[in-house]
Amino acid sequence: MPQKKILRALAGETLPTPPIWMMRQAGRYLPEYRATRAQAGDFLSLCYNSELAAEVTLQPIRRYGFDAAILFADILLLPQALGADLWFVTGEGPRLSTTTTADQLAALKGKDDIHAVLNPVYETVSILSRELPAETTLIGFAGAPWTVATYMIAGRGTKDQGPAHALKAENLPVFEGLLELLVEGTIEYLSKQIEAGAEVVKLFDSWAGSLKGEDFRKYALEPAKRIIAAINERHPGVPVIAFPREAGDGYIGFAKATGADCVAVDNSVSAEWVAEHVQVDGCVQGNLASRHMVTGGQDLIDDTRRIVKALGNGPHIFNLGHGITPDADPENVQLMIDTVRNG
Repeated sequence: MPQKKILRALAGETLPTPPIWMMRQAGRYLPEYRATRAQAGDFLSLCYNSELAAEVTLQPIRRYGFDAAILFADILLLPQALGADLWFVTGEGPRLSTTTTADQLAALKGKDDIHAVLNPVYETVSILSRELPAETTLIGFAGAPWTVATYMIAGRGTKDQGPAHALKAENLPVFEGLLELLVEGTIEYLSKQIEAGAEVVKLFDSWAGSLKGEDFRKYALEPAKRIIAAINERHPGVPVIAFPREAGDGYIGFAKATGADCVAVDNSVSAEWVAEHVQVDGCVQGNLASRHMVTGGQDLIDDTRRIVKALGNGPHIFNLGHGITPDADPENVQLMIDTVRNG
C-alpha cells in the first residue's frame, strides 16, 4: 500500500482516522494568503506567478498540517489558454469573452496550444513536489467540461447556468463542439500537471447538479469517463477524484460508471446516505457544510463527529461539501481538524 494517507484511502483502504484536506484551503480566510495576494497585485497574477502560487499552496500546510495540498490555480485558466479573454471584477468574480457561435468556437486554440499559457502552472506543481513535506499528497485539478463551458458560454458565473442550457437547446453542434474541445484540453492539462509532480488529480464539476436525466449522463458522466480513461492510460496508478456537485441520485454509481477512484460529495446529501449509496463502490470525500467554518462551536464538533462515524466503515477522505468561504474563522478550521484527528 502507498504510505501517504490520502493515497491509501484512494486505494480503497479504510483508515482508523480519515485523512483530511479542504477545498479552497489556500484562500482569503487566511491573513498570510491576503498578504501574498497583495504582493502579487491581483488574482490572475498570483495564479501565474509560480513562486507565489506555490507559497499560498504551502501556507495552509504549514499552519494546519493537512494531509494534502491542492495546487493553487483556477478552473478558468484553461479557457484563457484556449484563447478566451479572462479578467476578474473585484467583488463580482470572473468575466470571459463568450463562445456561443461556430465562428467563436473555431477561433479558439487547439488542445496542443494551451501549454504556452499554462507552463507557469506546471512550474508551480514542480516547486510544490519538491517543497511539500514527505507525508503530504499533492493534488492537481481542472474544472470539468460542463462547468467550464457554462462560464465560457455566459461570460460569467450564473445562478442557473441558463445560457449554457439555452445554447444546448438552440445550437447543439456549437455546444457539443465546445465540450469536445474542453474534454481534450482537460486531458492535456491534467496530464502535464501529473508529469510535473501531481500525485492525484481532481475534476471539479461545480454545476453538475443543473444537468438532469440524460443530460447528466451525456455532459457530466461521459466527459468524466473519457478524461479518467485517458489519465489512466497515460499515467497508470494516478488516482482521480470526481466531484459532480449537487448530483443527488447521480452520485450513485458515478465511480463505477466513470472509473473515478473517489467521488467527492457536497453537503446536500447526508453522510449516512453517502455510506449507503456511494461508499459501497469505494472511496468518498466530504462532506461537512462550509458554514461551520464561519459559525464554529459545538455544532461544528457534532457534525464533524457524525460524518466521521457515518463514513468510518469504508475508505473516506474528510473534506467540506464545498470550498471554504472568505468569512471563515481560521480557528474553526483548527477545531475541525482536531475533532477529526482526536475524536
